[in-house]
Amino acid sequence: MSVAVSARTPASRRPKLDQVCADAVELAREAAEVEGGRGQVGEHLGVVAEGERVVSHYFASTHPGYRGWRWSVTVARASRAKKATVDEVVLLPTEDALLAPSWLPWSERIEAGDVTPGVVMPTPDDDPRLEPGYTGGEDAADTDPAEASITRAVVAELGLGRERVLSPVGRDQAVERWLDGPAGPDNESTRQAPGSCFSCGYFVRLQGNLGRLFGACTNVWSPSDASVVSVDHGCGGHSDVVAEQREAELPAPVWETASTAEGSLFD
Repeated sequence: MSVAVSARTPASRRPKLDQVCADAVELAREAAEVEGGRGQVGEHLGVVAEGERVVSHYFASTHPGYRGWRWSVTVARASRAKKATVDEVVLLPTEDALLAPSWLPWSERIEAGDVTPGVVMPTPDDDPRLEPGYTGGEDAADTDPAEASITRAVVAELGLGRERVLSPVGRDQAVERWLDGPAGPDNESTRQAPGSCFSCGYFVRLQGNLGRLFGACTNVWSPSDASVVSVDHGCGGHSDVVAEQREAELPAPVWETASTAEGSLFD
């Protein structure tokens, strides 16, 4: 039997291993088999003193789905008692155990493109990408729900605009995301393009600060049609690429008419 103690715990403070609890290997094994089922508990790996008359027995797990895990059975003994009793049975991972990925809340797990038809994604009240829009300052956010409701009603009646608009943080995040994506300059389409969107007749600039770097493509033949692209993006549908000569125009069609006044066509 192996006995484990923590190297970080000073010797003077380490709990003394209770021999009665340490000898209760079969009691601990039976408890683990009750919890995990027969055939799921392997060899005894050791015992650890947890406190006064409290120890934990460790057993290997033989379940194929829990490789690297071990059973921990804590037993305890009351003062002057001659037998130990089972206190807790758990299955614990070791350093080599196969673990599930760390759980993330939904708000952090959502990714671009996850909002599909029928899905509603609420916007947090403190979303840093937005700021109050109808006053142009931070004072528009009122902590009194009743007063805020009245303010929203007045804003809607007067038609002063949106309650929240894009903040500098939201704008900067969009700029970085668009430049790093397929609409930016770092891609094979731009490298092989005959010119940039800046000089293309199909390029329509956005309004506001974003218009300095981005616009929309209106070329039906371009893969970026109806999408936001950067001014230094490019594709093969640039407006300056003009055919050397136009296609020859077809002559007007010649129509032959036949009359049935003089008899049948099949006579």
